[in-house]
Amino acid sequence: MPIQIIADSGASTTNWCILDGKTKKKITTAGISPYLLTSDQIVALLQKELLPKIKNVQPAVVHYYGTGCISPVNVQIVKKALSKLFGGASIYVNHDMLSAARALCGKQKGMVVNFGTGSFCCYYNGKNIARQTAGIGYVLGDEGSGAYLGKKVIQYYLYETFDEDLRARFDAAYHTSRAEILEKVYRQPLPNRYMASYTMFLAENRGHFMVENIIEDSFNEFFFTHLYKYKESWTLPIHFIGSVAYGFKDVLKEMCSNYELQLGKVLKTPMEGLIQYHTS
Repeated sequence: MPIQIIADSGASTTNWCILDGKTKKKITTAGISPYLLTSDQIVALLQKELLPKIKNVQPAVVHYYGTGCISPVNVQIVKKALSKLFGGASIYVNHDMLSAARALCGKQKGMVVNFGTGSFCCYYNGKNIARQTAGIGYVLGDEGSGAYLGKKVIQYYLYETFDEDLRARFDAAYHTSRAEILEKVYRQPLPNRYMASYTMFLAENRGHFMVENIIEDSFNEFFFTHLYKYKESWTLPIHFIGSVAYGFKDVLKEMCSNYELQLGKVLKTPMEGLIQYHTS
């Protein structure tokens, strides 16, 4: 069997798997967003973080799934970069909705929700993405995502909404300031990743009523803004994927139960499902 490379890229991390017969080698690099990186910057990133770990590997096929790759312009940015690195390979660039759908549903119908650094929702008919919610990014949307949750944490801190106990926990964990936060959000690169990093504060302080409110309110925003607009949500399983979904799957389970929705799979990453899809 020819060597295949499968890549699943979010805004924060990219997971790679090199398939050589029955041998699997998994590698993690920084995330690749064609909204934020040029082809040359992607090449430089992968020359530093990926190629040294896969020396002498000559893939026949590269299946790349990534954030932002629903746009034809962004597809070309990524494809140009991968072509420079793997010139002899057949390269397929698809969006991260399709990677999630193939990993979660295989060839079955289902609703697919991603809660990672960003968020999205789509209906998969077993072959293709039949309908999707157009993403508008972390500034205007991405409800339920890591960036959205992290933004709420920052707001609570800067607006002094946290009670005394939670503010003390925040100060002990981050040793930051208003000036530093605003600098990183408005002037430094990749503010969505920076905001998403504060999701860990929520994970580490479960049980506090303000933490639980932030998590539930953020997911509710997504359910009402996106999921409720699909008639398929009421008849098909709803699958979730992403680090945020996996970390707070107990909340998702309770919400689906309360709203009488059918909870499907909850996965942290799509890689194992993609391996099965591309080798079956």
